[in-house]
Amino acid sequence: MTGFASAFRVLVAAAATLLAVTAAAPTALARPEPKAPEEFVALSSVDPTIIQEMRYPTAHNFMGVPVDGYRKPLCILTRPAARALHDAQTRLLRRGYSLKVYDCYRPQRAVDHFVRWAKDLDDETMKGEFYPRVDKTRLFADGYIAEKSGHSRGSTVDLTLVKLPAAPTPPYRPGDPHVPCHAPAAERFPDNSVDMGTGFDCFDTLSHTDDPRIQGAQRANRQFLKKTLTDVGFVNLAEEWWHYTFKPELFPDTYFDFPVARRSVAGH
Repeated sequence: MTGFASAFRVLVAAAATLLAVTAAAPTALARPEPKAPEEFVALSSVDPTIIQEMRYPTAHNFMGVPVDGYRKPLCILTRPAARALHDAQTRLLRRGYSLKVYDCYRPQRAVDHFVRWAKDLDDETMKGEFYPRVDKTRLFADGYIAEKSGHSRGSTVDLTLVKLPAAPTPPYRPGDPHVPCHAPAAERFPDNSVDMGTGFDCFDTLSHTDDPRIQGAQRANRQFLKKTLTDVGFVNLAEEWWHYTFKPELFPDTYFDFPVARRSVAGH
C-alpha cells in the first residue's frame, strides 16, 4: 500500500503541474500590444493649440462605424512632422486661422478594416455623403482605397483650416439624412472649417487639390493651406486637398500597427 500511495501521489502531482502549465499557456503566449517608436509623439504635446477632430474613432466616416485600431481621438505623428505643424500653426495664428486635423498616424489594422469594408459591396451605409457619384466596385481601381497607406508610416496628416474664433462643430448623429460631400458648404455636414469646395474624405474628383472647377474663395483656401504647409516641408497628395506628408519621412518603408492610444506614446 505504501508503494501504491507514493506512486499515486506522484501521478497527482504530475497532473496538477500539467494543468497549471496548460492554464498559464494562453497568458504566456499572449502578445503585448506594440508601442510606438520613440520618434512618435502626440501632437498635443508639441502644439496644444491645433484643433483635433479625429473622425475615425467615431461613426462619422465613409464606413459609418468606428475604425479598428483607434482607441482614442488622438493625433499621433513622428516628431519632425509634429514640429513642422507647430511651425505652420504659429504662422496661421498670426493671421487669425488654426489648423484642424482629421487623421494622423493610422495603424495597419485600420487600413485592413478599410479594405474589408470596400470588398463588402452590400454595405453602402454612408454612400450618400462620402461617395455619392462613385460606384463602390471602383474604390480600388480609382485609388480611393488601397492595402497600404502612407498614414501608417507616421508622417502623413489629413487637415484643414479654421477661421478663428472657432465655432463649435455640431455632433454627428447616425441616422441623420446624408448630404453629398460636394454639395454647397451651407448644405453639407456643418464643419467649422473654411470652405474647401468639398468635405473631408469626399471620394470625388472635385477633391483634387487643383481641380479647375474649384474657383474663387474655395480655390484660394486650398492654395492658402497648400502654401502654408509646403513652406514648412509638407507635400500635398494631388488627389486630396486635405492630405499632406512631411518630407523626408523618418520611416519611408515601414507600416506600423500600434494602436492610436495614449499608452502607445507614453513617456515620449
